[in-house]
Amino acid sequence: MDTDLWTYNESLDRPRSLDGFGVVALDGDVGKVDEATYDVGASYIVVDTGPWIFGRKVLLPAKAIARLDIPGEKVYLRLKMDQIKDSPGFDESADPARRREEIDAYYGPIF
Repeated sequence: MDTDLWTYNESLDRPRSLDGFGVVALDGDVGKVDEATYDVGASYIVVDTGPWIFGRKVLLPAKAIARLDIPGEKVYLRLKMDQIKDSPGFDESADPARRREEIDAYYGPIF
C-alpha cells in the first residue's frame, strides 16, 4: 500500500472543505467534489461526475490533485478524463480496504 498516493501535496493550501468544488482534469471538466477526507495517509476525494459518466462517482487519491483554486472553488487534477473514466467506480457499500486496494492497483502505476 502506497501511503504517498493517499497524501495531499504539502504545498496545497486546503480550505476547511472541498465539498462542492468543481473538478478539472488535464483535458476538461469532470464533475464536482461530493466528499473529501483529510486523514493522514488515507486522504481522497469522491467526485460526482454528473452527466459526463452518467452520474457515476469515482474515488481519487489525494495525490491526483495538482493544485487548488480556492477563490474559484476548483480542484485541478494531474489526470486525463479517460484515466478517470476508466477508473474503478466508488461503491459506498464496498469494504474500504478492498476499495483502497483497487485504487492502489489502478492509480499506483500512474503516479
